[in-house]
Amino acid sequence: MQKTTYDFIAVGVGPFNLGLACLTEPIKDLKGIFLDKNESFNWHPGMLLQDTTLQIPFLADLVTLADPTSPFSFLNYIKEQGKMYSFYIREDFLLLRNEYNQYCQWAIEKMSNIFFNTEVIQIDYNEKEACYVVTAQCTITKVISLYTTKKIILGTGTSPYIPKSCQNLKESAIHSANYLQYKSELQKKKSITVLGSGQSAAEVFNDLLQEIDTYNYQLNWITRSPRFFPMDYSKLTLEMTSPEYVDYFYNLPEDKRDELLSNQKQLYKGINKDLIGSIFDTIYQKKVMGFIDVNLRTNAACIQSSYHEESEKFYLELHQVEQDKKYRHATEALVLATGYSYKLPKFLEGITNRILWDKKGRFATHRNYSIDKSASEIFVQNAESHTHGFVTPDLGMACYRNSYIIKEITGVEYYPIEKRIAFQQFEVAKEEMIHTESFELIS
Repeated sequence: MQKTTYDFIAVGVGPFNLGLACLTEPIKDLKGIFLDKNESFNWHPGMLLQDTTLQIPFLADLVTLADPTSPFSFLNYIKEQGKMYSFYIREDFLLLRNEYNQYCQWAIEKMSNIFFNTEVIQIDYNEKEACYVVTAQCTITKVISLYTTKKIILGTGTSPYIPKSCQNLKESAIHSANYLQYKSELQKKKSITVLGSGQSAAEVFNDLLQEIDTYNYQLNWITRSPRFFPMDYSKLTLEMTSPEYVDYFYNLPEDKRDELLSNQKQLYKGINKDLIGSIFDTIYQKKVMGFIDVNLRTNAACIQSSYHEESEKFYLELHQVEQDKKYRHATEALVLATGYSYKLPKFLEGITNRILWDKKGRFATHRNYSIDKSASEIFVQNAESHTHGFVTPDLGMACYRNSYIIKEITGVEYYPIEKRIAFQQFEVAKEEMIHTESFELIS
């Protein structure tokens, strides 16, 4: 019996690779499988709060921005669920996060090439047959399986990030990724502190704020940012989530890209403006009814931390950056809403020599989202912020990236790939450049 060599194997089934699965499903002459070590799809379960929404419109689903006619669209999902008119009457383009999670699970049920409980433990390259050998293990039976493939697509996602100043608290503090699991335990404490500045920190703080007068705990929100930054949703700013801005960012020098990315946090790590308003209004309303112990601190960088077993308290040493003063903060419960970071999968160790690296040890990702030296074999999803910019984790650009990857692995542009969508121009055109060292302005 002849062994199947797949056209591609995708590792990890998050929204990005799931979108790829939906878009490749109609391409009958393309053979690919998707492997994931988890038992099922459950998107950030620790933050599936009842009323939280995505920060992008429903059109940025798994497929619509690439193929509006796809049967895997969100609109087709709610039509099948009998909720089309309810969604229409609701008049809100932002999907509830729980609803998006259910939509993704619905799409997976329609697939036959997605395999959960299958952990990739090693990838090697067979020079003789010019293919990759993927070794995977069933997380239940521990049975080992070998697969061969021409191309690899990495979608292993990001992991909860713990800053250096809090790494000694891993066993005591909780990350916002696990918030719902520990919420009831948190509310038994006399004081709770949320450390972080982004949307997750705001959502956790807001959720705990709702019942602060029921449980009578002290609630603190501490951020090193100089203010609670709202996400910039202005339309000309949103044009930066575009193919031409990716081109512009990609062609900048590496050092300039790193500098720029660190200064663009309010574009992708800010807080929904309406949520900021709701938090303020809730605090105001509750203070009218009686005393609540709420503290919000900005410019507070956590320098070091500790947990004392005897007092059952966390102690944070904080630095007020603008005043250049240090102070101490004590709390019985600590939620680290400190974001996520990409970790290099161990299973890549066997093919590191085939991957292109930058001077900081990161993937030197090509414009076509490949990371191998031939720029045609190994592709990444959500691991290229340093080369492609802040739009990398944006669900709104997922269809564009998947359309691009599909063209690269098949040689056919199955889905039209937009070249220009923005009204503004980011780069200086060649014909506009001044090539002389000195020039005179015409007056």
